[in-house]
Amino acid sequence: MKIITGNPGTGKHTIAKLISRKLNLEIIDINKVAINEGVFKKNNGTLDVDVDKLKKIINKKDSENSVLVGHLAPYVISPKNVEMAVVLRKNPYKLQSTYKKRKYTNKKSLENTGSEILGIVYYDTIREFGREKTFQIDTSNKAISFTAKKVESIFKGNKVKEDNVDWLQLVFKKRDMRKFFPY
Repeated sequence: MKIITGNPGTGKHTIAKLISRKLNLEIIDINKVAINEGVFKKNNGTLDVDVDKLKKIINKKDSENSVLVGHLAPYVISPKNVEMAVVLRKNPYKLQSTYKKRKYTNKKSLENTGSEILGIVYYDTIREFGREKTFQIDTSNKAISFTAKKVESIFKGNKVKEDNVDWLQLVFKKRDMRKFFPY
């Protein structure tokens, strides 16, 4: 199975739609599976997913010609089922405006930007699937078509220069640590 993951707002679903058409892959949307299977609880406007139950459901799905999409990917798919994983990353300053448009609460926005700054999804993806199967792409100032071509190339097994992402250094240089980590 091919994976597209990353924090909310990085472009996962947009890229997955383009890639699935181009490579004739079925999209398995983790959020939709969780909702359709009822393995979540609503909690202050967010969905708390039962990851253990979802993992059992996801790993039963046909993974041959599919792309699994969602920020929970490193936590719900067995490494033996993963061909390769792409982690989409985005500048936290740009993510703030995305979260504002989505009407995220301040808490949810801070949790997601903090996760992006620290590279938690990227780290967890490497930890679960291995460095050799994991690639990161900075989508911040890239056209959707450029990002889609890069993901397609990775999925086809071509050598691709991985983006170097260090949001922590950026935020530190701008002296904005308290802005993103106020507690």
